[in-house]
Amino acid sequence: MPTIEFLGNGFGATKTVDAPEGGALVDICDEHFCPVPFSCRSASCGTCHSEIVQGIEHLAPAEPLEQELLDLLGGGPNSRLACQAEVLPGPGLIRIRSHLG
Repeated sequence: MPTIEFLGNGFGATKTVDAPEGGALVDICDEHFCPVPFSCRSASCGTCHSEIVQGIEHLAPAEPLEQELLDLLGGGPNSRLACQAEVLPGPGLIRIRSHLG
């Protein structure tokens, strides 16, 4: 099962959650009260812009709409929008740091 670590980055201590089925990262964050800010939830504002410090291979590739905003934000190859990222089922570790905070 994927384990997701949300690194403090101004939001307090690191939070660790398990996501055995994978799924939408935004839903995982909501379910576990994870420290990633969200606003539009539709890949148009960049509020949830995050760095995948480790384990980007455990996320489905970015769709064109997400990639377009990521290109504008200039976050690099390990940059994702938490509102659009899909966690793949299976074992692994994902470490995330929000760009805000």
